Amino acid sequence: MRTIDFTPLYRSAVGFDRLAALLDAAAATDSASGYPPYNIERTDENAYRIEIAVAGFKPEELTIEAKENTLTVQGRKVANDETRRFLHRGLAERNFERRFQLADYVVVTEAQLVDGLLAISLKRELPEQLKPRRIEIKAGVETPAIESDKAA
Repeated sequence: MRTIDFTPLYRSAVGFDRLAALLDAAAATDSASGYPPYNIERTDENAYRIEIAVAGFKPEELTIEAKENTLTVQGRKVANDETRRFLHRGLAERNFERRFQLADYVVVTEAQLVDGLLAISLKRELPEQLKPRRIEIKAGVETPAIESDKAA
């Protein structure tokens, strides 16, 4: 297992400790199970979509929660009371939990379950004070002259 030492970053950069923590968390979850498979797609300059393969799950068995900068998707299968005898069981119907770290100001706009794919739409919504704005330049306005109190 590889670990990354961020000590040089801490010596020369201020305020990047959250980035280092995110990289550590990503490295830790890299070794986790690959179930269920998913895609992350950029659909626009400020829009994204996460698609998760959740074949066999009903909408009521799925939970999506956005808290702070973490998106958590959980699947909990209801116990199947039927007595079924499988000759081959290739469909994974096990419980899962997927976490995604979201950047600041990224919000979930909608979620849809179609044909076994859970599509979660995200959008970056910057507050007005953070958006670039044009500053008007006034021309032809003179600054008032300062009069001196020199007596002649």
